[in-house]
Amino acid sequence: MPPAGSSPGTLAAPAEASPTVLSVTAYNARAVIEKAGVGIDDIAALRTDGNIVWVDCTGFRDMEPIRALGEMFALHRLALADVVNLQQRAKYEDYGEHAFLLLRMVDAENPTETEQLGLFLGPDFVLTFQERAGDNFRLVRNRLLDAQGQMRKRGGDSLAYALIDAAVDGYFPVLESIDDRLGELEGAILSAQQRTPAIADLHATRRCLLDLRRAAWPLREVASALVRGESPHFSGDVRPYLRDVHDHVVQLLDLLENYRELSSSLLDLHLSLVNHRLNEVMKVLTIIATIFIPLTFIVGVYGMNFECMPETKQWWGYPAVLLLMVTIAAVMLRWFRRRGWL
Repeated sequence: MPPAGSSPGTLAAPAEASPTVLSVTAYNARAVIEKAGVGIDDIAALRTDGNIVWVDCTGFRDMEPIRALGEMFALHRLALADVVNLQQRAKYEDYGEHAFLLLRMVDAENPTETEQLGLFLGPDFVLTFQERAGDNFRLVRNRLLDAQGQMRKRGGDSLAYALIDAAVDGYFPVLESIDDRLGELEGAILSAQQRTPAIADLHATRRCLLDLRRAAWPLREVASALVRGESPHFSGDVRPYLRDVHDHVVQLLDLLENYRELSSSLLDLHLSLVNHRLNEVMKVLTIIATIFIPLTFIVGVYGMNFECMPETKQWWGYPAVLLLMVTIAAVMLRWFRRRGWL
């Protein structure tokens, strides 16, 4: 985040940013060239007629390569500043010569976290900016390397769609694992042997769902803007596929809402079972205390040590009192059982 009052479009490296690394993929219908750890001059050499250039920038520690990319591809300074400001929400903006998309995708190295992805689409280039190494674009890269595939024959908008689709689809494996985890937690809560369910795991799962919802919810606006055809940078051939992305986003949000409701229901179920078990314990203790009330009364009467208590002088007095106490306890237990309290 740049200092307050700084010039609009100021680039400021985020705290604890990863090292900045540039990778480039240049392709056309006949060939594809991949290079990792390149410099600005290497990228400029690949910008020849007929080539579509995909530059992937990971890490924002060094601002000079990012600033140089902005100058080379004439990126708007405000959009470039949004790329390195990691507190942005998903959005789509059209700057005339290029389109700019910002969204959050699941981190391939740590599926429970998300990272910001900035994407620029121009006539002959696609630029992606990621917080750190590791993404969901492996299959997209493989499709570019496939000589028999169709992606090389299409424009950069097809590549941009494929990257957006991969970023959205990366959420679904995480939701599947969360679904499995919620099923395990439900079984633990309902299990008679599991007296103390992993409530900490349930809270961690709910927190993960909340983070995913916060990251994915603005995607609906971005997908809707693309489906409405507000961007001239996507051709008519690609727009039907953008509708498929919109469907995936809607499905994703529906699943997130369902799992959030399920996690809340599991928490309520856990609290209800805890209260039920506490009530059962209190009922048993109350019955025990109730049984001992008349027994304590009898013991208290004979513990007053009065002289005029004839039965205390008889040999049968002590056994009779014990028998009376046992009879009272047995009668009360039988009565409690008939009432359904035991």
